[in-house]
Amino acid sequence: MREIVLDTETTGLSAKTGDRLVEIGCIELINHLPSGEVYHQYINPGVPMPREAQEVHGLSEEFLSDKPEFLEIVDAFLDFVGTAPLIIHNASFDMGFINSELDRIKRDPLPNSQAIDTVLMARRKYPGSPASLDALCRRFEIDNTARTLHGALLDAELLAEVYLELIGGRQPGLVLANAPLDVSNIREKERIKRQPRPHQPTAEEFKAHAEFLARLKNPVWGK
Repeated sequence: MREIVLDTETTGLSAKTGDRLVEIGCIELINHLPSGEVYHQYINPGVPMPREAQEVHGLSEEFLSDKPEFLEIVDAFLDFVGTAPLIIHNASFDMGFINSELDRIKRDPLPNSQAIDTVLMARRKYPGSPASLDALCRRFEIDNTARTLHGALLDAELLAEVYLELIGGRQPGLVLANAPLDVSNIREKERIKRQPRPHQPTAEEFKAHAEFLARLKNPVWGK
């Protein structure tokens, strides 16, 4: 089973008012475990970078000025995610930005049904508890000390660990049935052969049994 853990960084909080994508990070999961395949791309948004947004992710206009625009990377991005379920923390935010970018270049949107929202998963599992990525890392004792700034790939890596815990830990991904068995050091156990026990009663046993029955009063088989 293939899934994609996805995170984005943007120039602001609202795609509807013109904010744009500046970074996409994706981690591929196979049977709920990271496969080692990732997709990571910085994007030139073509609009100024607000100071507040730069303080969140650390990506400046200067840094992004030579990066490709979304139109240039869209095919590689869509090829990577394919039709796999998208594991996203606060899915409506990231899907809104991705589909806004797709709409801007006249491409079909990704269906919202493709997204699995880990915020909703966490709220269902731990009602009333904080559901931010940092809070869930603390709950599951996941090391997020490298997260001094938001970053799409780093956050996707952390989210992959959080997601595995939300669905019950790493047990679902363990595959033991096909593990090879090393028989090189296995030796057949020496068996002790015994003479078969006779099952026909002896004359003495027949006599003892008859004497026992004679002492019984009103046995059921005599009625």
